[in-house]
Amino acid sequence: MMDFLKRTWVQIRLDALAHNFRQIRRQVGPGCRIMAVVKADGYGHGDQQVSQVFQEEGADWFAVSNIEEAMHLRQGGIVKPILILGFTPADQAAQLCASRISQTVFSLDYARALSSQAAKAGVEVDCHIKLDTGMSRLGFLCDPAHFDRSMEEITETVALPGLACTGVFTHFACADEANEDSDRFTFEQFQRFQQGVAALEKKGVRFVLHHCCNSAATMRFPQMHLDMVRPGVILYGRNPTPDCAGLMDLIPAMDLKSTVAMVKQVGAGAQVSYGRTYTAPAGTVLATVPIGYADGYRRTHSNKAHMAVRGSLAPVVGTVCMDQLMLDVTRIPGVQPGDIVTVFGRDGGCCVPIEDLAQDEKSIHYEVMCLIGKRVPRVYLAQKGEKGEKNERAL
Repeated sequence: MMDFLKRTWVQIRLDALAHNFRQIRRQVGPGCRIMAVVKADGYGHGDQQVSQVFQEEGADWFAVSNIEEAMHLRQGGIVKPILILGFTPADQAAQLCASRISQTVFSLDYARALSSQAAKAGVEVDCHIKLDTGMSRLGFLCDPAHFDRSMEEITETVALPGLACTGVFTHFACADEANEDSDRFTFEQFQRFQQGVAALEKKGVRFVLHHCCNSAATMRFPQMHLDMVRPGVILYGRNPTPDCAGLMDLIPAMDLKSTVAMVKQVGAGAQVSYGRTYTAPAGTVLATVPIGYADGYRRTHSNKAHMAVRGSLAPVVGTVCMDQLMLDVTRIPGVQPGDIVTVFGRDGGCCVPIEDLAQDEKSIHYEVMCLIGKRVPRVYLAQKGEKGEKNERAL
């Protein structure tokens, strides 16, 4: 077992990542490609490490947000195609080509700028055309008022020198919401995408790859899988929303852990932490835990959240500090310095759902994972050996 600093750390099960990928492969079948979305440092899990797992499991493509993330994957030994979903300055055309990175093209103006820089560098950049079918973010607008103009602009785009437009895609706004109105909108987006592809084919514009499905659509709408799907959060074992729960056999890969630094009994009426927001009753035993908002554990959890210690839940009391917080462990016998604290995840039969933290933050579990601080080491657990013993490595 490899040693690591047991202050606060993230545990990531590599076998869970592999399991989740295989469940997606089973869902889409062998004829559909899988583009693993590993942006935002692999949703906080570590982009190079998770991408190695997905590459070994047979991922066909990877998706990132920007060129820095793409280059980090290349530096980490990822050789499969990579698509940048967001903006890249046009003057990076030579770097995109040299590193075999594909770029999303979302407007004629951007296409012209990228083409100009590609021509200047004497290179050709692989591109995927983004259709805006209702997300109103990036992409050529495909609503009825802009449809014809966008088809003309895309036709002009694919003819520009220095661009090899091999893919076309869109993004769904509410595929994770299982209700009549949201489903209607998702099908409307898909119809607009198909209409756009058909209109372009009539103009002689054809693409090798067509992709629409995010995690939720991969789970819920098999008729929309097309050539490739783009799973994100389900790779990491999390359902996009409760509406998607039970649709696939997923294993959460990430637990957030800390440790007990100090245990003390305080007197009746003792006031706890900044702002004195908690007053202790008689006999209160406090455990100080070295995690705070600088680690990504938000102040909104003050006097609301729970953590697991010795298989039991302990409430967070007082205001969460930058680097520390306090738990009330009065009802948990034997707590002592060095005990492991589960911030979210499993501690034996006790579970602290990440969704509860997200609810406290009025947010979503995606954000909770992504905002875990960089000073928190990621510890990777893999099942190896005939007896299935765990090996650990920390980064």
